[in-house]
Amino acid sequence: MFSIGFVGAGQFAGQFTELFHLHPGVGDVHVTDVIPERAQELVDRQGLAGTRPSFEDMLASDVDAVAIFTQRWTHGPLVVRALEAGKHVYSAVPMAITADEIAAIIDAVRATGLTYMMGETSYYHPATVYARKRLADGAFGRVFYAEGDYVHDMDLGFYKAYQYSGGENWKSTASYPPMLYPTHAIGGVLGALPTHAVSVSCIGVRDERGDGVFDRSVSQFGNDFSNATALFELADGGVMRTNEMRRVGYPSHIRESRFRFFGTEGSFEQLAQVSVWQDKEKVTDVSTELEPSSALSVDDPSLAHVAAELRPAFVSGHAPVHDVARLPASFHGAHNGHEGSHQFLVDDFVHAVTTGTPATVNPWVAARFTLPGIIAHDSALQDGARLTIPDFGDPPAAPTR
Repeated sequence: MFSIGFVGAGQFAGQFTELFHLHPGVGDVHVTDVIPERAQELVDRQGLAGTRPSFEDMLASDVDAVAIFTQRWTHGPLVVRALEAGKHVYSAVPMAITADEIAAIIDAVRATGLTYMMGETSYYHPATVYARKRLADGAFGRVFYAEGDYVHDMDLGFYKAYQYSGGENWKSTASYPPMLYPTHAIGGVLGALPTHAVSVSCIGVRDERGDGVFDRSVSQFGNDFSNATALFELADGGVMRTNEMRRVGYPSHIRESRFRFFGTEGSFEQLAQVSVWQDKEKVTDVSTELEPSSALSVDDPSLAHVAAELRPAFVSGHAPVHDVARLPASFHGAHNGHEGSHQFLVDDFVHAVTTGTPATVNPWVAARFTLPGIIAHDSALQDGARLTIPDFGDPPAAPTR
């Protein structure tokens, strides 16, 4: 049993503090936040062990692990500091925002021998789980083309989320480049296919809303792309396309991420409400296998601080395709979210720490989910130039879960 300290007590963190608190492999759960009242409120509401005054105090404490739930562009340096302080690390996505930050994390894991895991929800997205199973059965034949989309309109909850996290200067951070948050799209494809991206050409679409978001003069990142589309060459000779969209007429509250896989013998396609398996003879509707149950009411008091449009992502339970038998009994009836992925991610991290084996989304896998988007954004800034994607090598053998 190990203890864990959460760094960040925002809208997302509270879903995971509860699960870590419930897991039989975890003892005390502590919380720190730059807004101390948020940390204290979370501790009081969930009966956690207590708060720490700062990130530095958390690292100086006797917690065994930390969970990084801070602003997305801060993760890389914080992870390295935590590893160097002797803590195992669970990090929200993305892993980092530069290739150098990714390299530093991998170097720190090698040097310390500690566990690092990126909590990519798409790894346990029902479509990804389904595709992994079909691939293992040989039903696809050779998969030569796949798509992953993260289709989330700013109007559907993102404005309020950025206001909550960014304060009075929220517009400067709401312009975060779409391709620097690529893992919900890429992770669902490469979470099923045993390959990685080696080159990319990407086109960014400049925003025309004119509301001060995605305004280059306002943006902390100098970014005015609100949508971007990337075409990747894969190491096995196949092709992957991803979309990162923030201005789009699409019901992202129903399904934020969606995937398609085309093989020589069979294909699988997912839309907002329909999913189908296809071979050379017929089309089979598999929607019910991939449809998550509801684990919580969207009106639950614990979600009062979350924008109504974002709440569906926090209440989805498991789908029939999920292997719920592997989860601890203490998770039954607990919070879940992002199409049933949260409980699996927590269990994966606890398993990795307690057994000393690599996590499912270990730093090498996380790099392959993250770095292609970073290079894709560079490509978009160069008018779609085809760029090579560095690779940090194959990850250590991880357990099949």
